[in-house]
Amino acid sequence: MSVKGLAHAAIQAEDYEGTLDFYIRVLGFTVGHSWSLPAFKIKTASMLVSPDGRTCIEVFDSGAEVPAEGDKAPSREEVKHGALLHLAFYVDNVDEMVDKALAHGARIYVEPGNLELGEPPLRVRNAVLHSPNGEIIELIEEVDFNVGTR
Repeated sequence: MSVKGLAHAAIQAEDYEGTLDFYIRVLGFTVGHSWSLPAFKIKTASMLVSPDGRTCIEVFDSGAEVPAEGDKAPSREEVKHGALLHLAFYVDNVDEMVDKALAHGARIYVEPGNLELGEPPLRVRNAVLHSPNGEIIELIEEVDFNVGTR
């Protein structure tokens, strides 16, 4: 037996409705299911499903007391080691998605560009931004990461 794949990544939203709006209007996710769970002080949570139906993001309201990696960072600028570093989403066109994200409150972290990784070189086009809620989001054009295993 082995892992079949990643079921979802979970985030806690400072602005729940604004976070849903960003993932839905900018990244094209849909709300698959919503719920509350008083045992964890969750007033509202939603499972967002990506356009390809393969990736989910679970969003909790700001008061939810759910298991999380490490302690909260003292500020948005600081990074906690051992915690989730970023979410990466495949997109058809990095530049167009960055423009759309910026128009909806995101902030650029790494401008769109091309990278060559490893040997043999794997060409990657990507950009990195801060969502309005503060997640670090990488937008990446389709790439075959299995190139080194062939």
